[in-house]
Amino acid sequence: MADGGEREELLSPSPVSPAKRLCSWPSPQAHHPRGSPGAAGGGAGGVGSSCLVLGARPHLQPESLLDCAAKTVAEKWAYERVEERFERIPEPVQRRIVYWSFPRNEREICMYSSFQYRGGPGAGAAGGAAGASPAEEGPPPPTGAAAPAGSAPGGVAAGVSPALGAGAGCGGEGLPFRRGIRLLDSGSVENVLQVGFHLSGTVTELATTSEPAVTYKVAISFDRCKITSVTCGCGNKDIFYCAHVVALSLYRIRKPEQVKLRLPISETLFQMNRDQLQKFIQYLITAHHTEVLPTAQKLADEILSSNSEINQVNGAPDPTAGASIDDENCWHLDEEQVKEQVKLFLSQGGYCGSGKQLNSMFAKVREMLRMRDSNGARMLTLITEQFMADPRLTLWRQQGTNMTDKCRQLWDELGALWVCIILNPHCKLEEKSCWLQQLQKWNDLDVCPLEDGNYGHELPNITNALPQSAIHSPEHVPTACARVDALRSHGYPKEALRLTVAIINTLRLQQQRQLEIYKHQKKELLQRGTTTITNLEGWVGHPLDPIGCLFLTLTEACRLNDDGYLEMSDMNESRPPVYQHVPVAAGSPNSSESYLSLALEVALMGLGQQRVMPEGLYAQDKVCRNEEQLLSQLQELQLDDELVQTLQKQCILLLEGGPFSGLGEVIHRESVPMHTFAKYLFSALLPHDPELSYKLALRAMRLPVLENSASAGDTSHPHHMVSVVPSRYPRWFTLGHLESQQCELASTMLTAAKGDTLRLRTILEAIQKHIHSSSLIFKLAQDAFKIATPTDSSTDSTLLNVALELGLQVMRMTLSTLNWRRREMVRWLVTCATEVGVRALVSILQSWYTLFTPTEATSIVAATAVSHTTILRLSLDYPQREELASCARTLALQCAMKDPQSCALSALTLCEKDHIAFEAAYQIAIDAAAGGMTHSQLFTIARYMELRGYPLRAFKLASLAMSHLNLAYNQDTHPAINDVLWACALSHSLGKNELAALIPLVVKSVHCATVLSDILRRCTVTAPGLAGIPGRRSSGKLMSTDKAPLRQLLDATINAYINTTHSRLTHISPRHYGEFIEFLSKARETFLLPQDGHLQFAQFIDNLKQIYKGKKKLMLLVRERFG
Repeated sequence: MADGGEREELLSPSPVSPAKRLCSWPSPQAHHPRGSPGAAGGGAGGVGSSCLVLGARPHLQPESLLDCAAKTVAEKWAYERVEERFERIPEPVQRRIVYWSFPRNEREICMYSSFQYRGGPGAGAAGGAAGASPAEEGPPPPTGAAAPAGSAPGGVAAGVSPALGAGAGCGGEGLPFRRGIRLLDSGSVENVLQVGFHLSGTVTELATTSEPAVTYKVAISFDRCKITSVTCGCGNKDIFYCAHVVALSLYRIRKPEQVKLRLPISETLFQMNRDQLQKFIQYLITAHHTEVLPTAQKLADEILSSNSEINQVNGAPDPTAGASIDDENCWHLDEEQVKEQVKLFLSQGGYCGSGKQLNSMFAKVREMLRMRDSNGARMLTLITEQFMADPRLTLWRQQGTNMTDKCRQLWDELGALWVCIILNPHCKLEEKSCWLQQLQKWNDLDVCPLEDGNYGHELPNITNALPQSAIHSPEHVPTACARVDALRSHGYPKEALRLTVAIINTLRLQQQRQLEIYKHQKKELLQRGTTTITNLEGWVGHPLDPIGCLFLTLTEACRLNDDGYLEMSDMNESRPPVYQHVPVAAGSPNSSESYLSLALEVALMGLGQQRVMPEGLYAQDKVCRNEEQLLSQLQELQLDDELVQTLQKQCILLLEGGPFSGLGEVIHRESVPMHTFAKYLFSALLPHDPELSYKLALRAMRLPVLENSASAGDTSHPHHMVSVVPSRYPRWFTLGHLESQQCELASTMLTAAKGDTLRLRTILEAIQKHIHSSSLIFKLAQDAFKIATPTDSSTDSTLLNVALELGLQVMRMTLSTLNWRRREMVRWLVTCATEVGVRALVSILQSWYTLFTPTEATSIVAATAVSHTTILRLSLDYPQREELASCARTLALQCAMKDPQSCALSALTLCEKDHIAFEAAYQIAIDAAAGGMTHSQLFTIARYMELRGYPLRAFKLASLAMSHLNLAYNQDTHPAINDVLWACALSHSLGKNELAALIPLVVKSVHCATVLSDILRRCTVTAPGLAGIPGRRSSGKLMSTDKAPLRQLLDATINAYINTTHSRLTHISPRHYGEFIEFLSKARETFLLPQDGHLQFAQFIDNLKQIYKGKKKLMLLVRERFG
């Protein structure tokens, strides 16, 4: 906005504008059209001393005829037209017209100073924008009735919510409207003067701890109850008015008696003689000489020049004289700021709250439309131009990518608003033609985005396919609903209601006709089990949101609105709405119906409509979001007897609707699932009609796209049906969400049926038939288990058994597939079976092969079943414990036979307490050792056998493990080294014979010199045969490395050192020289063990010097250490 608050705008000349039209004056002999000095009360004093208190009247006194007429003229006529129509206008009449020309409704001031204004409970059809007020209030006038001139100070204009004055206003404390109220209440508005159609004053921002007090000059021009321009010294740069403009405007509305009133300045000047005019001009120039002197001299020169342009024009501009006849009458809107703000928000890509801000701008457009403010279409045009100029559109087109979901939602609302404007019932034909040309121009641009989804008038749908005699109105249903939205958006709630009732009557007639059609086709459809009938255009998720529009129109008529026009709290939290039944006006076939019951009925019709899933991720996601939005609104309704009857009736119709209903017996394979909708219906109906609620929810459990496979050859269908033969698997991007909703429906039913065996069995069968995701069935099982075993009450065995059944199904489904949660699932199932009882545990142990892998069965299932914790939990007696243990042993042996590599050790553990079973498990391990068992598995079992007191069996298994091992010369950190050392220590402890049997295996399998030298050292430290085996005695003598079996190990160790040395020298680098010298030092220790070892080592060193003499530095280090 302009920043001229620091200087008087009228002091500087400017071109003629709507606010400064030319005012001429007659010759001294002619009558002045605005009244002569005599008629005006005589002299300047008559004009200059009046205040707005003129015309004051006692409270409740009827308005005078003068005020009634002046109000109407001030609102409808430009002041120039008044002047032209009447040759002489008495000054009192002029004053009343000028008085009533200022806006009278705070609501309008709020609309232009805040995004957060909310004009009622409704929202826009497509985007949740501000909607209309309750229908019984009637359409709001563009300007409400204002307070009479003599009303009490601080009074609120009639038609304005008291909440404005009370401080409940437009939301947050930082908004301009709220700040303006605070400034007004704190007495910051002063020096208020109204000169004709121009209001001025000063507004002082009080001092704070960090800022001094600042006073701003504010000027407002107005015409026909609209503010046409604003100027404030604060330099505000925003779409809407600043708090100072708000404060001055509210001061004028609330305290008119404290505002000095003057007629337009041209009237005052006319009454002055030459001396007075000269004195006036000279004083004016003196007061502002530094600012206006150059301009004053320029104007004087032009006036004195007979050929100047200024002398060619009759009259002179007067910024206080009101508008010309040809001036457009609209509120001040800063177009440049609108463009800049939209451009900024779009550049942020939907982040930083920009999407919310753009939606607020859309809401503001709807609010303006509802107030019948021409700026609504003007602002939307500006927004659209910026949307079309968004550089991302070109980028997306070049890259061949879709726009983001956030951006597409904004485009949807943009389109819905244009539909509202085009369908304005009072839009003139030439105006519509202009809009359509503009829309076509935008549409022809290459960057204009395409619509995502199966929406378009050229697509077939059930309405168009039916015989036209069956349709009350042939108009496309979403288009008809868009007309309702247009009526609401333009402030015609009663007309919108009438059209809504007519549409619902048409939909009822269509529903009845569809039932008749289905009756004739029912037998054939049920026999086939599939159908090609579908509706390609769904009402829920449609860009025009037809069902949401009808629902809001009807509920607004029933809403109890005790907060006036503005309902938002300072925390931007709205209370849940409260509705009442309002009888339907004439035209309804059932006179006892209410708008509230119709709202429920049409929402159920739309949500239950059979429709094919649209193509594209965004369109599919929108179907889900729109459905959830409608259901959340339905949940706000308190169901009384009348609404319950409506609910029951419509649910029965949906169940009997065949392929035309999403809840019919046979539906198209690609129909939008009804799970979320059915969950609401089930919960709402359950207290009133359990049979119907369960029937409906069970019917909705299906997910045909994963179950049916329509035959491509099945093209036979009556002429009135729409044929869609699927030749591909559909791309359902929201399938995961839909399956989770299916799971939620099942969980809701399970919870409700707790304790009812028959119903639980039916629900279980439906789950097993229709849910195809193991993770979701597992979630259901967990939910059922949690509900069946509350911490504060007894266990429900019926639901617990269902949980177990579901868990068993999950086990079967995931047995042969990879699932990262499989181990969690197995553990949970054992817990669930334990909770059910010992028979359940015995059952899963006996049928393990259909549920678990051998590893799971032994390591988790059987081990948990026979654990001490389980025995205590179930308080098992001895026979029960034995039965469980026997089943576990049988399972263990079966698993060991099937997968000995993984289960042999677990089988041995489970069979410890039964000698026969233990021997069988051991034999399975021995038999498998020659097969596919690894050295690691065999070493593990061998260690277990030693731990259990079977050292000879452990030695046998260790020997088998050694035969499977191969340790290379450079694998000195291999994980099997500890097992090798343990095996050698075991054989050494058993005796010389066992050590002699193992050493050949070690020599064959181990080629790492350091490991061999470690084994050799350990074997020479103590005497063999110290294990204390019965029947054996130890000689107590240490073993010599010169004799068998250690001689063989010594030779192998020396050879390993020699081979390793040559291997390391092949690719050695200088940084490893030190490490190599240490390695040779360890080798020398081994070489020196036999008597002639020092000679062998010396020979070895000499050979190295000869072979690697080129590595001079290294050989020098070798000589220094070893000579």
